[in-house]
Amino acid sequence: MKSRILVVDDEESIREFLEIMLKKEGYEVSTAEDGMVAKEMLTKKTFDMVISDMQMPNMTGIELLKFVKDTYSDIVFMMITAFGTTETAVDAMKMGAYDYVTKPFKIDEVRLNIQNALRSKNLETEVRVLKKELVKEYSFQNMVGNSPAMHAIFDLVKRVSQSPTNVLITGESGTGKEVVAKAIHYNGPLKDKPFVTINCGAIPENLMESEMFGHKKGSFTGAISDKAGLFEVADGGTLFLDEVGELPLSIQVKLLRAIQERIIRRVGATDDNKVEVRIIAATNRNLEDMVAKGGFRQDLYYRLNVIGIRTPALRERAEDIPLLALHFLKKYNDKLNKAISSISTEAMEILKKYNYPGNVRELENMIERTVALEAGSTVLPESLPPMVNTPSGRKMASSNEIDVGEDGLDLDKVMGQIEKELLVKAIHSAGGIKKKAAKLLKISFRSMRYRIEKYNLGVVGDDELDDE
Repeated sequence: MKSRILVVDDEESIREFLEIMLKKEGYEVSTAEDGMVAKEMLTKKTFDMVISDMQMPNMTGIELLKFVKDTYSDIVFMMITAFGTTETAVDAMKMGAYDYVTKPFKIDEVRLNIQNALRSKNLETEVRVLKKELVKEYSFQNMVGNSPAMHAIFDLVKRVSQSPTNVLITGESGTGKEVVAKAIHYNGPLKDKPFVTINCGAIPENLMESEMFGHKKGSFTGAISDKAGLFEVADGGTLFLDEVGELPLSIQVKLLRAIQERIIRRVGATDDNKVEVRIIAATNRNLEDMVAKGGFRQDLYYRLNVIGIRTPALRERAEDIPLLALHFLKKYNDKLNKAISSISTEAMEILKKYNYPGNVRELENMIERTVALEAGSTVLPESLPPMVNTPSGRKMASSNEIDVGEDGLDLDKVMGQIEKELLVKAIHSAGGIKKKAAKLLKISFRSMRYRIEKYNLGVVGDDELDDE
């Protein structure tokens, strides 16, 4: 769409000059001979920008500026002023005018000022839209699930989001811990403040202190300038410590001080900076066990775990699988510009029976892959990844779910199926590395190879690695 500009000036020659110039630049232009006429036009038509003379009969440019900013705050306003009255024009900028141009005009200067003003307006509009989308995306209402476990999380997120209390989110990888953290932030009073993430497991120990707290120029090799740490970047908002269980003890001490005293000190600095941040931490590790074994500070654990939220594994809320699958189907239809209308009953049954060692993240990746490759309008069983279609990928039944029945059962067969499913799960958890999978199951590599051959698991999935 062409940007709409309203030119307001009591001199006809100025109006005509600007109208011709701006139309050549591709803008849609309207003109008004004074502020009162402009005011009436603004009530009847939408404009992106007003360019107005300062001195006019009936209504001055300053009065028109005040009306526009009070009534249509998103309209960009540019003032025209005679040479020698720039002081008044500066006052207009203090009232909300974007810029001013002086008579006689320099065409290139006017053209550039208008381009910059409209670009700034478009960026501001885009930021507002993105913020609304961000709030919508991470609102707790859009956390997908209808199981009792998810309703409990919805309720907790709603209550926790209204206070600045520290929160510790625990759960397996892929269960949506960061989604919960963002839902807490974007549904509370800090939603317009920063949300900053630190991946505690991805930053080397020798760089972690600098990343968290910042550094002074020259404090170490490579510190070529002062740098603010992520605590300072998050000041006033939320700091999300993802995989907090990976933090080395040396950093845990400094983190505890920052949380307790609300002050941080940059590496190489001698003075402290005060910060106000809400801490949300997440981990897939058992911090209580780590505390007992000396791997995590007890005082830091209690500071982080004021309110605890556990995100359930997908296998614990299997009734949510159809909802999630359809949610991701819509998401990747939109993202990949596809028109897949449904998931067949057979395909959905297969999805419901799969074990999902990677939890919600695995289901999402699975649906994204399926949408990308699907040529028809319906997801069919053959469209799903091979692993989902094999018995070894199905959920392992508990002893409570296995019925001996009047005719009995084949115990060796049932135990063999359970063993096979555990082997597959271990291999997936180990990223396809069989030696690592053997360690997870506490068996020898020789025994692992035997069982892989026994159950014909030579090809477990696309990610298997040959580590022999």
